[in-house]
Amino acid sequence: MNRDLDLLEDLVGRAKRAGADAADAVLIEGVHIAHHHRLGVVEKLERSEHREIGLRAFVGKQVAAVSSTDEASGALDELVARAVAMARSVPEDSLAGLAEPGWLAGQAPDLDIDDNDEPSPEVLATRAGAAEDAARAVAGVTNSDGAEAEWGRWRVGIAASNGFAGAYGRTQSSISAAVLAGEGLGMERDYAASSQVHVEDLEDATEIGRRAGERAVRRLNPRRMPNARVPVIFDRRIANSLLRNLTEAINGASIARGVSFLKDKMGEAVFAPGITIRDDPHKPRGLYSKPFDGEGVGCAPRAVIKDGRLTTWLLDCRSARQLGLESTGHAMRGANTPPAPGPTNFWLEKGTVTPEAMIAEIESGLLINELIGFGINASTGDYSRGASGFWIEKGEIAYPVSEITVAGNLKDMFACLVPADDLKFRTGVDSPTVRIDGMTVAGGG
Repeated sequence: MNRDLDLLEDLVGRAKRAGADAADAVLIEGVHIAHHHRLGVVEKLERSEHREIGLRAFVGKQVAAVSSTDEASGALDELVARAVAMARSVPEDSLAGLAEPGWLAGQAPDLDIDDNDEPSPEVLATRAGAAEDAARAVAGVTNSDGAEAEWGRWRVGIAASNGFAGAYGRTQSSISAAVLAGEGLGMERDYAASSQVHVEDLEDATEIGRRAGERAVRRLNPRRMPNARVPVIFDRRIANSLLRNLTEAINGASIARGVSFLKDKMGEAVFAPGITIRDDPHKPRGLYSKPFDGEGVGCAPRAVIKDGRLTTWLLDCRSARQLGLESTGHAMRGANTPPAPGPTNFWLEKGTVTPEAMIAEIESGLLINELIGFGINASTGDYSRGASGFWIEKGEIAYPVSEITVAGNLKDMFACLVPADDLKFRTGVDSPTVRIDGMTVAGGG
């Protein structure tokens, strides 16, 4: 990593000598291995590697970004010349600039996000095979989309003319399985998956496969249901989609453009009292943990929602300047794309009631375990998505349902959301099961 930082600092120096007033350089390097297993046969074993350098050059308030995979000295000179020439030819951006010195990251805690144990192809094959075998062993499973075991390592380095230089590495291991149950037109599909930074934290492959098979079988013989206005329970594996809707609504770029339904809600109650939603870039072994953001800005744990109230936007340098605020350290970037705000490890804190107790309290309602489509109006919060799941009658799961539409408004949905106690950290954006009353459900039945 020290050698890579030397390379980036040299590139920034070349840009300054070529006429740039300021510059930063980023290196992104990755290795990815994937093994796919279907019907007991290896279908795919892939290994990919990439390494790319990006340069942003600032000439006054003009800025341009370029990237290259060629690190030869002559190629880097050409990269610099192109970046500076492009910057001189684009319109000025009054908000352009590197991070302010006072925003830059200092010493970060040990995040434990780099698992050095790269698995062999045979190990990945064993994991994928175990997951698929367990799924296919479930009574009622008739076919398979396969199982996959993956491993990847990414390294990121950044150097800038404001004095920042830093690098870190991160790994991720995952196992997934997807199978079908039933026959002919009555077939149903479902899946299960687990992802972690360290392979030792992964769920057992056979448990993942078994869960995928049982989920597929439970979906057999779905019914249509009548239109109704009822309580809806979002299973925890899809409840995190509501948190993603929140991150989009508090994204600094959306707030600065005035296109978010939460643009006037800073400091106000958005959720019910007692609700806390956290963003933590320093979560040990977190899938999105990092010591600094894509602009070298320090990042820190924060309660985005505290006791139901909105406390912060997610800001990069540009959106922070536009709003007259400081960056919150949420810049994300690629080698050839400009920084933009995004969340880190983001989760809704668990409640005190079990999902089973939630279901038991409902006379008539819906449990959703799959969402389809993206019918969200970011400006108004209007929400409409296709769904499937299970109808609840008299406190019990009655039968599977499909071809449903659930609708509401995110402002109302957030305000009455109740979390269960089953939070697990699996995707980097995580939620327990949640209940939302008064949603409109259209089933056409």
